[in-house]
Order: sequence, then structure tokens, then C-alpha cells
Amino acid sequence: MLNSHQILGHDSVFTPEQVLENRGRVAIFIDGSNLFYAALQLGIEIDYTKLLRRLTAGSRLFRSFFYTGVDRSNEKQQGFLLWMRRNGYRVIAKDLIQLPDGSKKANLDVEIAVDMMALVGCYDTAVLVSGDGDLAYAVDAASYKGVRVEVVSLRAMTSDSLINVSDRYIDLDSIKDDICKTARGSGSSSNNYTYRPLSSLSVLDEAESSRS
Repeated sequence: MLNSHQILGHDSVFTPEQVLENRGRVAIFIDGSNLFYAALQLGIEIDYTKLLRRLTAGSRLFRSFFYTGVDRSNEKQQGFLLWMRRNGYRVIAKDLIQLPDGSKKANLDVEIAVDMMALVGCYDTAVLVSGDGDLAYAVDAASYKGVRVEVVSLRAMTSDSLINVSDRYIDLDSIKDDICKTARGSGSSSNNYTYRPLSSLSVLDEAESSRS
């Protein structure tokens, strides 16, 4: 017996036009940190204008949410988030918490789940950009309220439990050419700032300094 993501995946028995027609209004929920690490694995930088266009795919967009941990004193990150707010994204930010090992983290699974459920009735299809299995229960609950859920993430970083409760699964690897930034100097659309979860900022900044 075929499961839902086989029916609507690459071996779909429906045409792209039929899938699009059934999507209705689309709400997009992006786990910023999860997307960053997926892009890192793919060796690309995300162009967030292209990403929004690709995820919407011609459907009517209700709203696109971007969830991220923040350092309020980081001017570059604040500039990036301002760009996001002015270019089609509703940014949900949460201050980072320092862990005992010295790393910093902000978990926004609760915010994603609450927003997804609270807005049921305002949208017909949820596009969840995350591979976090902790969100599987919220996805399943939303589907029981009549919402179609598409999960977009890198397969190697995606929980089977999340795929199993989705109506459609899209591997980021299959759409990376549609959402990556072009070469430097060709006019990046994301305010010339590469999104990074703050837990990795210090490490990556040190690496860049050593190369310069």
C-alpha cells in the first residue's frame, strides 16, 4: 500500500497541476537553524527570495514564518532579519540561552507547533521546512483538522516519523539549484548576509578571520 509521501512525491500519480490546485492557501513554517545545517550539508547558501518563490510555487501565500534564535547585539544578524521582515517573512525570534557546555541555543519547536495549530482555518496547506521529529505530533494534529502538510528538508536530517505523517515530502537536495545563491558579485537578494544560527557564529567567524 502506498503511503502519502509516495503518492505525492517524485513517483506521484497526480500531475503538478493537480497538486497545485489542491494546495489552496499556503502557510510556510521555516526552522532557520535546521535549514542552515541542511544547506551546510549541501554546500550551498540559501537565497531567501528564491526559497519563498519555490515553496509558494504559484499558490496563494497566507504567510511565511521564519523561526530563529537571536543575539540582540549582533548588528549583522539584525540587519538580515530586518531584510527578511521587509521581503515576505514574518520573523519569530527568541533569545539564545547559554548551555552548561558554553554553547548557545534557542529551541523554537514549541513556537512552530503553536503557530501551526493556532492558524488552522486560515490556510489549507502547511509547508514545514524542518526535519525535526519533535514536530511530528503537531503535523499529525494539524492534518486531523483538515490541513495538508508538506515537509521540506534534507533526507539525511529528516525524521522518518515526520515524513510518515506528512502528505508530501520534498528533499532539499532535489530543489537546491532553485534556492541557492548565485556567485558573489552577481547581486545577492538577501542583504549580503549569510544566515547562521548564533550557536555557530563564533566558530565560523573565527574561521573566516583566519582565512582573511
